[in-house]
Amino acid sequence: MTKLILTALLAGVSLLAQAEQPRVAMGNGADNWITTDGASREGETFTFAEVKIAGPGWLVMHPFRDGKPDGRVVAGYIAIPDGISNDVSLSVSPQPASGDRYIVMLHSDANRNGEFDFVFVNEREVVDAAVFEGSTMIGHVFVAP
Repeated sequence: MTKLILTALLAGVSLLAQAEQPRVAMGNGADNWITTDGASREGETFTFAEVKIAGPGWLVMHPFRDGKPDGRVVAGYIAIPDGISNDVSLSVSPQPASGDRYIVMLHSDANRNGEFDFVFVNEREVVDAAVFEGSTMIGHVFVAP
C-alpha cells in the first residue's frame, strides 16, 4: 500500500512539473521578426527580405541533424543592428542542398560587445540568448530552396 501511494505521489509530482514548464512556440513577434517568405539562396548564401530586432543581435541558422533541429551547432550567423534590416544575407557551412532544413532565428547581443557569444551558460542557454516575445521564440523552420 505504501509503495502504491509513493508511486501515485511521484506520478503527481512528475505531471505537475511537466504542467509548470512553459510551452515555447516559434514565430514572429510585434517587435522582432524574420520574413522568410520569398527568401532566396545562391550557393551557401541565404537572403531574407526583412529582419527586425529590438536591440543589436544576430540572425542565426542552426541545422537539422537526424530529423531534429540541433541548437548546439551554428551553421552560420550575421550581425543585425537594432531596427529593420532589408535583404539580409547569411552564409552557412557546409553548402546546403535544396530541401535541407534549418532553424533560422534571432539571438540578442546580450553583452553588447559586437561578438556572437555562442557559449553555453547552462544546459540550454548561451550568452547571446535567443530572442523571445513572451513564450514565442523568434524563429522559423526554414527549408533551403
